[in-house]
Amino acid sequence: MGGTITPFPGTAKSHQPRPLIPESHCEHRQVTTDGRVVCRKVGRGDTEVSVALCTACPAALIQCSHLRFTLRKHAPTPIVVRYAGGRTEVWNDMPPSIHFERAACALCRDAIHTPADCAGCTLRAAVPAEPAVAEPRRKVAVG
Repeated sequence: MGGTITPFPGTAKSHQPRPLIPESHCEHRQVTTDGRVVCRKVGRGDTEVSVALCTACPAALIQCSHLRFTLRKHAPTPIVVRYAGGRTEVWNDMPPSIHFERAACALCRDAIHTPADCAGCTLRAAVPAEPAVAEPRRKVAVG
């Protein structure tokens, strides 16, 4: 006896690993051991996020390496409506939103409240190209 028993003979060694999920574009989003997708930058409360919430993140809209921030997630409270006939409805049609709790620019040392505060930043504007160094002109002797 002494052999191994496989539920489906011949398929035990042909197991192919699943394709890897592409990496998130956000370095602050991670998956916990219990399978929740969380944002490390959410300061207080529920840190669980979705892809739609990460897309609407104000830091993702700014995309500046000088930005230092923490986020606040606002999950609207559902409203329970009770009608006179005994019918009850739950109104919960507002999606959660995410906003800056605190944010500042590390170079300008200015507070940032909305992505519009960074729109006209001169540090993010394209740096003009340096003019080419002119070669010294040679003097030609006229004789």
